[in-house]
Amino acid sequence: MYTSITEFIEEWNHEAASTQKVLDALTDPALQQEVSPEDRTLGSIAWHIVTSTPGMLIEFGITVEGIKESNTIPTSAREITETFRRVSADTSEAVKQQWSDQSLSEMKNVFGREMPKAVTLSLLIKHIIHHRGQITVLMRQAGLKVPGVYGPSREEWSQMGMEAPSV
Repeated sequence: MYTSITEFIEEWNHEAASTQKVLDALTDPALQQEVSPEDRTLGSIAWHIVTSTPGMLIEFGITVEGIKESNTIPTSAREITETFRRVSADTSEAVKQQWSDQSLSEMKNVFGREMPKAVTLSLLIKHIIHHRGQITVLMRQAGLKVPGVYGPSREEWSQMGMEAPSV
């Protein structure tokens, strides 16, 4: 749980940059990749990250601009990535401007549960990490190169002159 806004902003910026790196590797055709006809496509998961971030902040009581046409999934990977770039910057700025270190311990009813504001910020970060993981699996299925996030991806090992681990 965060004890300062600075602590949250540092982690948000790191995780949002990792998410941005993954989103930047998407292609327009890959957005249609799906696990099954009953599940979200790669593009709909990516768009969900983009649209749900301001939605969650609003639920937490932070004023941010929502996403217009949020129910219409773009067919352009670039539109998704550029919108996330703006949403990410807006998130940092809004939290910094509207909450304080002292407010992080205040309780907030979010999605029907009482929790400290610091926990809501942790949920926001865990949410993008969760969906980023789903995206990387679908990227592999779509034949895209997956950028490393917490370490090198399979392709990045060879760029470092090393063999990727087999397991």
